[in-house]
Amino acid sequence: MKVTIRDVARAAGVSVTSVSRYLNGQISLPEPTASRIQLAAERLGYHPNAIARRLSSGKSETLGLITADIAYPLFAEIASASEAEAARHGYNLLMFNSRNLVEKEVSFLSRIEDRQVDGILLLTNHHDDGRLLRRINETGNVVLLDEDVPGAKAPRLFADNVHGGLLATRHLISRGHTRIAAIGGPKGLLSTAERLDGFTRALGEAGLDVDPALLRFCEYEEAPASMAFLDLLRQDEPPTAIFTFGDMLATGAMRAARQAGIRIPDDISLVSFDDIHNADLLAPALTTVRQSAAEFGTRGVNMLLDFIAGRKSGTAIERVGVELVIRGSVAPPHGRPSGRSIVHTGTGGPDGLPMPAREEKQEN
Repeated sequence: MKVTIRDVARAAGVSVTSVSRYLNGQISLPEPTASRIQLAAERLGYHPNAIARRLSSGKSETLGLITADIAYPLFAEIASASEAEAARHGYNLLMFNSRNLVEKEVSFLSRIEDRQVDGILLLTNHHDDGRLLRRINETGNVVLLDEDVPGAKAPRLFADNVHGGLLATRHLISRGHTRIAAIGGPKGLLSTAERLDGFTRALGEAGLDVDPALLRFCEYEEAPASMAFLDLLRQDEPPTAIFTFGDMLATGAMRAARQAGIRIPDDISLVSFDDIHNADLLAPALTTVRQSAAEFGTRGVNMLLDFIAGRKSGTAIERVGVELVIRGSVAPPHGRPSGRSIVHTGTGGPDGLPMPAREEKQEN
């Protein structure tokens, strides 16, 4: 016979209304009363109906995550961490893959109004779409991850992109490079602008000018990055090193180099940004700026829950720290790489270059 809330109330000697509101988290009760209810529920094997509980509380106990492409390694890692953190708070996580279509993102945001989710983490590349901006502000309970939508009334969690650009470019300069190119993401994206800012600052620190002929911008995909890489090497004075603003861009550059018989780092050095899960398995292992996907997911969920509860402002901006992981894709111009991997986190050296936080051995 199914145990009901009336059975629990009778066994605990408490009214049905009080038991219902207590188990739904709507009221707190004195310790003796709460203990009687909990003991009665456990003894009788009472399990509240999840659907009924959600209806009574007006909450779905579910969060959403919208990604432009769930197959993109960084986004997949963020999704995994978000799901784990949501579960830790008693929430489910629904994942929506927009395939980088703004129409889908706008549609997915309606799930908040439909009470299918209580809030959404949004990873979007559509920074300048008015429909998306309006939808974010109409629905509320949205946190922006990785990229910005200017004007959105939503907390934001971004990587420390400027510092990452500084670390990457300073490292190339420290190895003797002065003719350094950059392959960035789409113009207008926050990540592109801020990483370019760090790149530019580092060159300026060294007394070097930015050469517009050595700048390329494309989607964060392998194919256009391959084309950009080969185009840079067709210059009358090609670069000796390239900073790619994402590891997918780096893998595209490495693929093009391999097909063209260009050796990394013997012929050209390469440093990137992200540190996706297989960056150390590439040939050569990729020197890159690490941003923690796990931290994006964990902190993003907590920011969203705080925003829903009114504990976080819609103007809050937080940053995920970055560190430079030195592997095997950088060498002095026409030189050889060292055979170790070092992690740099800051700028504590006497020459203004990052100090190593820890060292990881790499096979030659």
